[in-house]
Amino acid sequence: MNFEIVLFDLGNTLLYFDAEWPQVMHERNQVLLHSLQEAGIPLPEQPFLSRVDEKLDYYYSRRETEFIEYTTDFIVKEVLAELGYPNIAADVLSQALRTMHTVSQSHWVREQDTLPTLERLRQMGCRMGLVSNAGDDADVQTLVDGAQIRPYFDVILTSASQGVRKPNPRIFLNALKTWDASPSQAVMVGDTLGADILGAMNAGIYSIWITRRSSKPGNQDHLDTIQPDAVIENLSELPGLLKHKLSRIKPSG
Repeated sequence: MNFEIVLFDLGNTLLYFDAEWPQVMHERNQVLLHSLQEAGIPLPEQPFLSRVDEKLDYYYSRRETEFIEYTTDFIVKEVLAELGYPNIAADVLSQALRTMHTVSQSHWVREQDTLPTLERLRQMGCRMGLVSNAGDDADVQTLVDGAQIRPYFDVILTSASQGVRKPNPRIFLNALKTWDASPSQAVMVGDTLGADILGAMNAGIYSIWITRRSSKPGNQDHLDTIQPDAVIENLSELPGLLKHKLSRIKPSG
């Protein structure tokens, strides 16, 4: 088998979200506010919630064009400083963020074919890594543990820990350093054309688009411009694709 390494996206690839994100975001921000208030910070409710929404929108927009990660910690610190609380203790803020993330963590569900697929790939001798765009590294690590998939991965990288977001090739290449591997030895599996597939292409990695949860406006915009090397609908198709199709492809380099 020529492709020895499989890199995965996390959300909508190995896990899926079972709720409406805007509503969950509102609940998260409310929990964050109450956690900070309970820690003794007398934040005014509406100014805080409005400012958090504005900052998230602003930095989420920037990160999609700059491919730089602005972490949730950074954004909340900026809001707190603007409201007159620039020196919140790190442990207070980290605890508030952990509490906030529990709201969304409860809505991430492992796909039924995730464990069987990862187990089959391990039996085939594949080495596996996870590359996720996320504003909080600890949040992703908690999701990985909750889904009971950590034992399958040699490396778990997030944009929050790396400072750059997919499709910046650096995060993919940093993952490959785990095995001292070249891009020609790897494939990337993900649901987002503009991040997972374009990022793999930028890094010289064979790209596999998983489509079962890919119906999002961003993907529709790229259908004619970003072409994956292979397409699967479900994860369960991946071992067969790697075994029968990719093994006949001689990687360059």
